[in-house]
Amino acid sequence: MTIETRPLGRTGANVTILGYGAMELRGQPRGPAIEDAEAGQLLNAVLDSGINLIDTSIDYGRSEGLIGRYVAHRRDEYFLASKCGCLLGEPPQGAVPPFPHDYSAENIRAGTEQSLRRLRTDRLDLLQVHMSPSRAEMETAGTVETLLSLRDEGKVRFLGMSGILPDLADHIAMGVFDVFQIPYSAVQREHEDLISAAVESGAGTLIRGGAARGAPSEDKGWRQGPLGLTEGEGQRRWESSGVDQLLGDMGHLEFVLRFTLSHPDLSSTIVGTSNAEHLRSNLAFAEKGPLPADLYEAAKERLAPNSS
Repeated sequence: MTIETRPLGRTGANVTILGYGAMELRGQPRGPAIEDAEAGQLLNAVLDSGINLIDTSIDYGRSEGLIGRYVAHRRDEYFLASKCGCLLGEPPQGAVPPFPHDYSAENIRAGTEQSLRRLRTDRLDLLQVHMSPSRAEMETAGTVETLLSLRDEGKVRFLGMSGILPDLADHIAMGVFDVFQIPYSAVQREHEDLISAAVESGAGTLIRGGAARGAPSEDKGWRQGPLGLTEGEGQRRWESSGVDQLLGDMGHLEFVLRFTLSHPDLSSTIVGTSNAEHLRSNLAFAEKGPLPADLYEAAKERLAPNSS
């Protein structure tokens, strides 16, 4: 199987339109149960499939360690992205995601060094500021200066922002970030125009929430709420749109993934799973590419944020 690749903005890298999100490897209690050996098999299957982008984070528990253990020997085969600003060590007692973050120079540097050790690599292709801090917060903490120093030292190749409203437009205007990771799906289109704005600035775009977390399951409604939406809001938007009437024999998960891939300014959409069969299904859907133009336009009209 050959997966389409697209340029990742000004980085010069070409990434597959389907990336692998390693959050599902974090283990219990916040993730699915998965043995280390199973995780290793899955990571190698990801690379064997042709996917060349892996996205992880300090916040994803043992994810970085598993990547380092099982695919560090294949390091030249994948573009490796992680996050910074996350707290090191265990989350505070009783804390639930989203966890507190610390964007100070000391914490960002310590986190990056820890990620490099866990991932068993000498460089991160992309270091993303996690959880969309404001420009003022980063200026106070010296965040950007620290990122630039890490890049100058060769520990990081490119700088990214995992950004959302209300600060994403300001992040783009800063002109510092090479890549933006942005939530987007058929039922979460609030950032749609900002994806294009990021690309117009020369940056690459990684989409999160564009598949399993943005789609109703075939039988039991939404498997998980789309990122950033209140519980039940994604399902309400889907049902009120009547988009089901357009799909024919196409399943919901295929539609939502291919809807995301239809955005002309997407570089890659990050899809996470701990299940090899889900990986194969996502690859098959991605191989079909964007939706037919007429279906895409009709679906966009029905799923417009102000249409329900």
